[in-house]
Amino acid sequence: MQWNAGPAAPRFEPMSRRYLMCRPTYFAVDYAINPWMDPTAPVDADLAVAQWTRLHELYLSLGHTVDLIDPLPGLPDMVFAANGATVVDGKVYGAQFRHPERADEGPAYLAWFEHHGFDVHAAKSVNEGEGDILLAGEHLLAGTGLRTELAAHAEAQELFGRPVITLQLVDPRYYHLDTALTVLSPTNVAYYPGAFSPGSQAVLRRLYPDAVIATAADAAVLGLNAVSDGHRVVLPAAATRLAEELASKGFQPVPVDVSELHKAGGGPKCCTLEVRA
Repeated sequence: MQWNAGPAAPRFEPMSRRYLMCRPTYFAVDYAINPWMDPTAPVDADLAVAQWTRLHELYLSLGHTVDLIDPLPGLPDMVFAANGATVVDGKVYGAQFRHPERADEGPAYLAWFEHHGFDVHAAKSVNEGEGDILLAGEHLLAGTGLRTELAAHAEAQELFGRPVITLQLVDPRYYHLDTALTVLSPTNVAYYPGAFSPGSQAVLRRLYPDAVIATAADAAVLGLNAVSDGHRVVLPAAATRLAEELASKGFQPVPVDVSELHKAGGGPKCCTLEVRA
């Protein structure tokens, strides 16, 4: 389905982005660390690879650059590259995972960035990369309450020299900020209010009065786990109403099927770490 972007809102031209991704060679759901994961349910690893490959090819077709990190056996969630670090202005804030099942992913991603000449900084506090720390214009939106510790927000502010706005997550289904909020442009976001505390909802309303508000149905298909280049928004194909809302605001929805990766609680954004040199 194609949507015609409606009139709208201050718009930003699409920019070529640089992303880091990890092929889901070892993808599986062998444990449950979020409500989406059910180790008793069947998983089609070949389908997961095919869907990921389509996402990878889609980014290239949109003019973006995609680097690849080698997957490691025994780390089935390493495909979710967004959790591996936060990269702003060429500085890399490493991840420190809350769950031991994912602990080895943090050093693997940090080693990749160090090998490629980035200024790397190991985390002292639990944080799960761009899963919970999102660059929005000149500041950082940072989630806490379910995975990333509040202390990590202070670490990120000191490292990047950008103000951090803390947002409290309250629904276990939306365990990372990037499952409940998408940065659409430097000045606007889309989000699902039910994922946030009342105070954080008030902060978002104040910051983004023209935000795209997702329905519970679109949030439930991880529709907000999306990637925007300022105009084109790559999002799960099942989030049809959200796509319509984005088009009405002047954005171009680009749907992609990542339903197999959803079984582990992931979507397009989870698979995509933005590398800001």
